[in-house]
Amino acid sequence: MLRTDILAPLHVLLKRNASEHPQKVAYRDARRSTTYGELADVTANLAGHLSEAGLQAGDRVAIWLPNSVEWIEACFAITRAGGVGVPISYEATESEVLYRIEDADCRILITTDERALTIAKEKIPNVRTVILVDRGDKKADGVRFGDLKSRKPSMPPRDGDAIDVPAYLVYTSGTTGRAKGVILTLHSMLWVVAACWAPIAGLSKKDYVLSPLPLFHSYALNLSVLGIVATGATEYILEKYSTADVLQVLGSEPITFFPGVPTMFHYLLEGAGKDSGTKFKSLRLCVSAGAIMPATLNREFEAATGVQLLDGYGITETSTMVTMNWPSGGRTLGSCGLPLPGCMTRIVDPATGDDVPFGEEGELIVRGPNVMLGYHNKPEETAAALRKGWYHTGDLARSDANGFLTITGRLKELIIRGGQNIAPAEIEEVANTHEAVLDCAVIGAPHDKLGEVPVIFVVPRPGATLDAEALLVHCRQHLSSYKVPSDIKLIDQIPRTGSGKIMRFKLKDRLET
Repeated sequence: MLRTDILAPLHVLLKRNASEHPQKVAYRDARRSTTYGELADVTANLAGHLSEAGLQAGDRVAIWLPNSVEWIEACFAITRAGGVGVPISYEATESEVLYRIEDADCRILITTDERALTIAKEKIPNVRTVILVDRGDKKADGVRFGDLKSRKPSMPPRDGDAIDVPAYLVYTSGTTGRAKGVILTLHSMLWVVAACWAPIAGLSKKDYVLSPLPLFHSYALNLSVLGIVATGATEYILEKYSTADVLQVLGSEPITFFPGVPTMFHYLLEGAGKDSGTKFKSLRLCVSAGAIMPATLNREFEAATGVQLLDGYGITETSTMVTMNWPSGGRTLGSCGLPLPGCMTRIVDPATGDDVPFGEEGELIVRGPNVMLGYHNKPEETAAALRKGWYHTGDLARSDANGFLTITGRLKELIIRGGQNIAPAEIEEVANTHEAVLDCAVIGAPHDKLGEVPVIFVVPRPGATLDAEALLVHCRQHLSSYKVPSDIKLIDQIPRTGSGKIMRFKLKDRLET
């Protein structure tokens, strides 16, 4: 089952593809494309120039670029030079970017002129070299990415064979506190491709993937970056998600594989309308991760499009995937599937550490080749999360007798109303089945007597009139009385991370409005 041929150094994977099909397009975006032959040559040149700039093995390099072919080239070049890639959201604020560059002690920054001009050099004193990708914007001071790609360096790429050393420093989304740098290896990331995307989802050189996922996130880094080169597939990269852009590409390109997060599938269904089946005609599979997939959305999407939508569960600290639903055999809609082959999971009582019985809720803990090395420069947080070889996720889950896992919420997101525990995801699952609800999020609001009560923020479906009382009646029909929201607030959009996780802290400020 495990595709052991995938567990190889990056330069081996690149040269393998360049040898087998040098003219095949590897990655493309709306501006340009690159073949496997070109990718092998260009990343070798870039890697050599990074070494010329003083990059030592293990040094960190920040990638602050939009989704693009250049993002891929930069990422692969860093690995081939022996460096550690530090992906940063192109939409990150100055303070977020500076925190990551300083915390990771980045020595080189690869970005655009537009972004470089927003940060003064004195604010990034440890960065020795700024490499700039041309995107038609105003020129800043720095080395030109295009020049390095086309010019032969005096030094060859390091192309080390060790794949169990730090390769990526991926920052958590920060939904529960200050972002932490998660240390991941090429082995841990490729292991997920070898155990999940290739054997379960069937990702192969026959696939043409459309990826709207933000490449700085671990889900995309694993599937949309490494998964492509590991399997020899072709990928169309969208700069950012847009329902109109996704539908346009699906209609004009023979896309076979589409990864997303639940919110994207919500909006795709809405945008595609009644003839969804024809607009998704070439697709063989969709996959979802990053946030909880409501069973109702899963059913509606598959019924409308005729395309399987497989849900899985993953987190940055486990190089993304821990569980996945399979395309064949029985599925439990609403669950995130079965543990990956070779990945061990337990559901334990957070207070005692003892395993809970089937069907009961507890904290999910994970052990396997996909688990992180630790948090960068945070030994206490690492020790708290990694105990006796098990990573404690902080996520609440339950398992049925067949081993299917369902994520029910987070320990820190629990709403405790008068001593009763309420998982926001349970309320959201029910509310999302109401015909007037497009998207929603639940948070706890302070209460003088009960401690906390649930409040739901709702995005109404376009053209629908949301009757608050009707929604509450709907909730009462499916939820225990103490779980029914005490208030409903309308909102234009639910704030989410690039992976689709709800940023509940941003909704706290809107409780009084």
